[in-house]
Amino acid sequence: MSKKGRKRKSIIAVTVLTALLIIGCEDKSVKTDHIIRIGVVTYTQDDPFINAMTDQLKENLKKMETDHMKIITTVKNGDDNQQDQNEIVEEMIDAGCDVLCVNLVDRTAPSRIIRMAKQEDIPVIFFNREPVREDLMQWEKLYYVGCDAEQSGIMQGEIVANYIKNHPKVDKNQDGKIQYILLEGEAGHQDAISRTDYSVKTLLEQDINLEKLSYQFADWNRGQAENRMSRLIEQYGDGIELVISNNDEMALGAVAAWQKAGYDCSEWPVIFGIDGLDDALEAIKTGKMQGTVYNDKEDQALELAEVSVEIVRGKDTNRKQLKEGRYYVSEYRRVDSSNVDDFIKE
Repeated sequence: MSKKGRKRKSIIAVTVLTALLIIGCEDKSVKTDHIIRIGVVTYTQDDPFINAMTDQLKENLKKMETDHMKIITTVKNGDDNQQDQNEIVEEMIDAGCDVLCVNLVDRTAPSRIIRMAKQEDIPVIFFNREPVREDLMQWEKLYYVGCDAEQSGIMQGEIVANYIKNHPKVDKNQDGKIQYILLEGEAGHQDAISRTDYSVKTLLEQDINLEKLSYQFADWNRGQAENRMSRLIEQYGDGIELVISNNDEMALGAVAAWQKAGYDCSEWPVIFGIDGLDDALEAIKTGKMQGTVYNDKEDQALELAEVSVEIVRGKDTNRKQLKEGRYYVSEYRRVDSSNVDDFIKE
C-alpha cells in the first residue's frame, strides 16, 4: 500500500474510532462522571487463545463499570504485521485512548509504540508476548502481563516424562528410545525457543531416552501443523511415538492429521500441547491428546482489566504487587486425564 493510501486509511480509521467513542460518551441511559477508553491491539485475529483472553478482558471491564464510570473498549489486531499494528496504535492514541493493552506482533520491536505512547503520556500494558527487558525499562508507565515460557516447557516435559514412565507401550518398537516430533511456534520467538528447549531438557533430566525425528515450525497454527504432520506421517508412519507441541493449536493440528491418515487411535503417538484450549481439554478427555499445560488466560485477563482501570483512576493497589512495579507473571498448571475435568467449563 502507498503512503498516501495508508494515510487515507488511517484518517478513516481514526474518524470511525472517534465516532465510536463519541457515541459511547453520548449514551444518556448511563449516568457517568468518568469515561475510561481502553485500546486493545492483538498480533492477529487467528489465535484462539488470544481471542479467548481478549473476550474475557472485555467481559471483566464491562463488569467493572459503575453508575459513575463507563469503560469503552476498542479491540483491533495487527494482522501479523508490526507496521500495521504500529499504525493501529497511533489511530487509537489519536482517538483518545487512556491506556493501551498491546499483544506485540514482534516482541523485539516495540520502540515506535513506546515512543508514541510516551509522547502522549498514555500507559501501555504489553501482554502475552513479553518485550525484552531493556525496552520495558525505557519508561515507568510500561507494564507486562503474561507467563514464564520456561515454566511451561518444564511442566510439559514433566507431564510427558510421567506419562511415558507409567505407559511403557509408548515405546512401540521397544528399542529403548522414544522417537519424537516437535512442533515449534515460530522462528526466533522467545516463547517457542524456551518451550522447546526446556521441555526436551526436562525429559532428558527425567532419564527419558529420546531420538529426534524432526522439528517443524508451524507458526502456532492448527492448519499449518496438520500439513506438516501429514507429511511426517507419510515419511515415518507409526514410527512416530511422541509429538511435543509448543501450543495446543498445533497439537490439535497433529490430531487432525492422524485422524485423516486413517490410523487407529491405538497406533497414534502420544500428543502433548500447551495453553489449555477448550478443544485440547476435550481431546485429553477423549484420549486423542495426553496432556497440556494450562495457560491461565482468566487470571491474566483479570489482571489486565484491574491494572488498566487503576492506572487511569490513579490508584496502585494491584501495581504495588507487580514484580519490579511492572511485571505480572501468571502461574501455569499441569493438565492430564487425571484432572482434566477440573478445567473443562460446564
